[in-house]
Amino acid sequence: MSATNQALSAEERRREAQDIEDEAPSEQTPLLPPSSSDAEAHDDLSQPQREVSARRSLLSSLQGTGKGGKRRWPSILALLLLCLVVILIIIFAFLAPSTVEQYAQQAVVFEPTSLSIDSFTSSGVRARIQGDFTMDAQRVHKKPVRDLGKFFTYIAREAESGESEVEVSLPEYGNVVLGTAQVPGIKVDLRNGHTTHVDFLSDLHPGDVDGIRRIANDWIEGRLGQLRVVGKASVPVKSGIFSLGKQKLQQEMLFANKDIPSIPKYDIQKLNFREVELPKGGSGMAADVALRVQNDYPVDFTIPPLAFNILVDNCHNDDPYIKLADAETHELHVRPKEQIELNVTGIVHHLPDALSQNCPGSNKSPLDQILGKYIHGQETTVYVQGSSSPQLHTPQWLTDLMADITVPVPLPGRTFGHLIKNFSLADTHFSLPDPFANPDADTSNPRISAKVRALIALPEEMNFNISVSRVRADADVFYKGKKLGKLDLHKWQTANSTRVEASGKHDDGPTLLVESAVKDAPLHITDDDVFTDVIQALVFSGQGVMMQIKADVDVELTTALGEMAVRKIPAEGEVPVKPISGGGGHHGGPAGPSFRPKVFDLQILDTSPTGLTLSALVNITNPTDYSASVPYIDIHISNNGSVLGHATARDLQLGPGENNNLHVTAVWDPRTMGGVKGAAVGRELLSQYISGWNTTLTLRTHEGSIPTQPGLGKALAKFAVEMPTPDLQPGRSPGHDGDGGDDDDDDGPPGDPPNDPEHPGHGKDGGGPHFIEDATMHLFTSTATFTLLSPLRREILYITRIDATAFYKGDDVGQIQYDLPFAVPPLDGEGKGVTSPRLPVDWSLGSVGYEAVQRALGGKLKLSARATVGVRVGEWEEEVWFRGRGIGASVRL
Repeated sequence: MSATNQALSAEERRREAQDIEDEAPSEQTPLLPPSSSDAEAHDDLSQPQREVSARRSLLSSLQGTGKGGKRRWPSILALLLLCLVVILIIIFAFLAPSTVEQYAQQAVVFEPTSLSIDSFTSSGVRARIQGDFTMDAQRVHKKPVRDLGKFFTYIAREAESGESEVEVSLPEYGNVVLGTAQVPGIKVDLRNGHTTHVDFLSDLHPGDVDGIRRIANDWIEGRLGQLRVVGKASVPVKSGIFSLGKQKLQQEMLFANKDIPSIPKYDIQKLNFREVELPKGGSGMAADVALRVQNDYPVDFTIPPLAFNILVDNCHNDDPYIKLADAETHELHVRPKEQIELNVTGIVHHLPDALSQNCPGSNKSPLDQILGKYIHGQETTVYVQGSSSPQLHTPQWLTDLMADITVPVPLPGRTFGHLIKNFSLADTHFSLPDPFANPDADTSNPRISAKVRALIALPEEMNFNISVSRVRADADVFYKGKKLGKLDLHKWQTANSTRVEASGKHDDGPTLLVESAVKDAPLHITDDDVFTDVIQALVFSGQGVMMQIKADVDVELTTALGEMAVRKIPAEGEVPVKPISGGGGHHGGPAGPSFRPKVFDLQILDTSPTGLTLSALVNITNPTDYSASVPYIDIHISNNGSVLGHATARDLQLGPGENNNLHVTAVWDPRTMGGVKGAAVGRELLSQYISGWNTTLTLRTHEGSIPTQPGLGKALAKFAVEMPTPDLQPGRSPGHDGDGGDDDDDDGPPGDPPNDPEHPGHGKDGGGPHFIEDATMHLFTSTATFTLLSPLRREILYITRIDATAFYKGDDVGQIQYDLPFAVPPLDGEGKGVTSPRLPVDWSLGSVGYEAVQRALGGKLKLSARATVGVRVGEWEEEVWFRGRGIGASVRL
């Protein structure tokens, strides 16, 4: 130091001493050093002056031995510290906050690893939140912000928040407060890439309960759209020993519709219905539902027991829901990202009246609509609503919050397949339409009465006692895939049922045997061609037919809840129809002679110039197992393609087997019914008939057979029934000729057609009726008398004219021509006929036939005859021909 002082010149020492003296403090010296602006004012000083000041400062600092030098060190340190503080304030108060805020917003990563509810409290829940906090600088887009953020957070190293309260609200819902959370102090590492595991408990308190319910209902009903959520908090923050004060934070988040969580997916694993005893007495129905719910969130908590109301739709959308059942769940533990196994039990105490009453303007009740959708495989909806009834271990705030929150739960429908396993008809009775019924009345259609037996497969979900009290249905009847008609069973029919338990491992499960007596169910024939095919198969093929039935069945059930109706149950079944048997009533062949009616006791009721009205009794054999009621039917009587008359029957009751003494009315009027051709065919038929030939009549329905069902009559017209012409001589054996002799020695009159058994009515056979019992020839008076057997029981038959020729083995015997009418009364009480007046005979003298008659004088011989005869009954008159064989003739003088 002394060497240096010696080196200084004396001038310099003088100047420096003067400067020190001038700068010594005085009363005018300011307390604070000059400001930066004053310092800037000296920027104009020359460089030499600054260099001199620097040397002075250096010199004064080096001279530390004096008293004044010791006092300079505190001032210098204070100045340096003050400058450092100013710099830090500038950095952390102005530059750091905005930069760090941008950096933190982009770099912060929080990955929640677990969210669980530690416990439910009386005012909310205590949640445990676990996760990993990381600062990831690579997420920051701007490099200056990223670099400065890394620098500042490296300096700060870590930050710690104090206990705070977070409030979450929704501006679009009137700033309704969703809830508040008490968050404890949390310390995290702010350095880039460093991870801090966070684990803390937070008390969550619900906000406005009514507002939360309103928001929840909007979310459930899909009306939420986008959601803006605002979180506010005042958080005390410090870094190390430095307190940064309370930071008011507000974060706003906008959730689009796709970002809002949806109702978790669920799967119904099992559904079981059972009967239970109610605590207050009586029986109810319990439904046990096993659900599997998908949980995609890292949440872990235990749900306390909860109670719900199960609601269903009313008649209309704006009507209030109908409460069906009470449901409850037991305590349930939810684990992070694991499926939830949930068991729910619902109890139906009784069926509300509103559920089973028909809706206004409809014949269906809400219950019908619900069950109808379910059993047809359609989705239906039940509504789960939080119950206001408190549970033992459930906080009241949770009960209040859940009350009136209604969640729709789609319930998938269930198709039961072949619910009706077997369907059959027994003791079947058919009734033809009533011709006098109103066309819209049930009696205007064919009707069926039968005992219906159905075996119903009970669904596995139904584990309770059930009985069927009544049934009804609308059934479509098909044959070979084509619709035959509609069986109308819309009226309720009394039924009874018996539960049949599964008898073996191959049985699907228990069944219910339902039996019901159906009375007069109308059968609407919609396709006459299909009906024709059915009749043809039954009558002529000798084979049974299989009818298919597709029906919607309404069933009235009696259960623990009382009576209820299940409507429109789809049912399909096959009904075998036995064939109409052949002769002798045996199945397996086409309908034969046993089906042909036998007519007797013919009586004339009225006459007209062109026809006769007759009554008769008919015996008919029904070869089927079915019975029938025939209130009215009209059938055409024809022969050789011409309609000769018609027969009408009323109020017939036909059962299986023999049906005797059926009353029938017939009209014989060939001219009116068949025209000129019909009159000629009728005349020919009568002539053959009275000549004893085999003749038949054809019976055929027509469009007017059943007035209210013309299509049915037309369809049945394809199936004609042939019957022998009735025997008009009751009590007499066929072929009776009065003398019991045979006629092998009589070849008949010339011109007779030969026997033709393949064409009845065109051959001659002694099996036909005979009206001439015997004859007596008087040679001396050239006359003849005949014993005539009248075919009529009460009416008198008149012979108006006779033009006849007698033959003996083909040779003429003589001729009779007589124009005076004479009467032929009915048989007497002993069954004897009447003798005709003596009719004049013009003998064929010299003929072989006349000589045979002469040789038989005093004896008998058999003759044949050919005649044209005029007959009259009342107003009706006809001319017929007659061919007779084997007429026993006595020859007298």
